[in-house]
Amino acid sequence: MDYILRSARFLASDIRKSTIRPGDSVIDATLGNGHDTLELCQLVGPDGHVYGFDVQPSAVESTRARLMQAQMEGRFELYCEGHEHMGEHGFPPVSYICFNLGWLPGGDKGITTFWETTRKALEEALTLLKPMGVCTVCAYPGHEEGDRERRELIAFLSSLPPQRFNVLRQHFLNAGPGAPECFVIQKQSGTL
Repeated sequence: MDYILRSARFLASDIRKSTIRPGDSVIDATLGNGHDTLELCQLVGPDGHVYGFDVQPSAVESTRARLMQAQMEGRFELYCEGHEHMGEHGFPPVSYICFNLGWLPGGDKGITTFWETTRKALEEALTLLKPMGVCTVCAYPGHEEGDRERRELIAFLSSLPPQRFNVLRQHFLNAGPGAPECFVIQKQSGTL
């Protein structure tokens, strides 16, 4: 099969399929409509676990319904709170964490992620990752807060020590200024 170069969310999916093994623990830091969460539950298998976060009750409930319909009982825990609180739950080290910044697709565009809480969540995420674990961040800069979040994200990730983290930025050069971007962080060793 030929490889097709596609958008940020497809790159994140390709990476998680290469990273996650059955039995792993992983985190979906932004549930959205639950599509990524379902894929994560399938990848970790019956012995793995997915922890998911979203501030919107509708996102948590639609994700829960999607997972239950797919018979994923026992593979997930969902939290109706901001992803900046993920470090407070005593999770085991995880092999993968994903973020989709911006707003809930089809939801209220006035409810969006903000750099201040995203930064705290990323700091906690990088601490929770196992060595060689991966974090993907899909940024959607097509609105004011999204533009700010992407700029701050680039500065933050550029400052990570290369001895401890490898960081990749996927940006389609010919897709226009508001095109989604995918950032991939792989932890080499230690904690942030």
